Amino acid sequence: MDPIERAKQFKPRYEALRSEIGKVIVGQDKLVEGVLCAIFAGGHCLLEGVPGLGKTQLIRTLAQVFGLQFSRIQFTPDLMPADIVGTNIISEDEQGGRRFLFKKGPIFANMVLADEINRATPKTQSAMLEAMQERSVTVWGETYQLAPPMFVLATQNPIEMEGTYPLPEAQLDRFMLKLQVDMPSRSELVEIVSRTTGSRSDTAARVMEGEELLTWQSAVTDVVAAPHVLDFVARLVLATHPDNALAPAEVRQHVRFGASPRSAQALARAGKFMALLDGRLNLSFRDVKLAAKPVFRHRVLLTYQAQAENITPDALTEKILAHVPETVEA
Repeated sequence: MDPIERAKQFKPRYEALRSEIGKVIVGQDKLVEGVLCAIFAGGHCLLEGVPGLGKTQLIRTLAQVFGLQFSRIQFTPDLMPADIVGTNIISEDEQGGRRFLFKKGPIFANMVLADEINRATPKTQSAMLEAMQERSVTVWGETYQLAPPMFVLATQNPIEMEGTYPLPEAQLDRFMLKLQVDMPSRSELVEIVSRTTGSRSDTAARVMEGEELLTWQSAVTDVVAAPHVLDFVARLVLATHPDNALAPAEVRQHVRFGASPRSAQALARAGKFMALLDGRLNLSFRDVKLAAKPVFRHRVLLTYQAQAENITPDALTEKILAHVPETVEA
């Protein structure tokens, strides 16, 4: 099939997904688009919001519309790493012989919901690192591969809530996007109450198989990124570092640590999804700018003074986008 025609077919399939998700999830258009961006770009996603906003329901609905194997891990302070990745158990055969048998944990699924991930201790949170980056887990020196596609969609409560632990920076960096879950509007709240307190029970039907999802992931990867656009990506990332000459004054004043090289990869991959959704096969400056906030939101670490003054990474990202030119002379 011609690549251009293939690109044009993506949006109707995407809209079919959005329509089916909308049968269960009321509103939250930006949130749904962000999660689908992470899925089609092959990345993990972190959703932050207070309890009761439908984060878990959204992820369950996504597993239904993609027809993927779903598992849920409820993170609690007493959760252990083996509860996530699995462990070796002693198995006895018919002859009475004993051997170790690996019992897979819930991480062995296509779509893993890490619910309230910041309620577990950092030791347990770190059990996710290898699975999220290498799509594999290692137990007792034996490495087990996770079947593609594989996503971790995690929810967390705001860190100031009681009983939460901050996620380690190394784990935060493995999430392609961080999305904020906002309170629904008045009309949306009325619709939510109407749907959930009456006799009607809406469910989402399967729209796309795992194999088709892998095909579209490949199509996102095939979107062309010109050298001058990738240079813009690199300059944006460097501008998040307070000791870099490209950084605006606000970053120098309010940022402790900037975004990692992995954020440049996330910017390009998320931007390529935006391009394909627009029916194009080339990454543009606008695509990169649209992806900047959810990519930098959890990677730009603020000073304590900036946090006290309620300065946000999103506000600093806007300063960076205004400060860094799209092109520079060679």
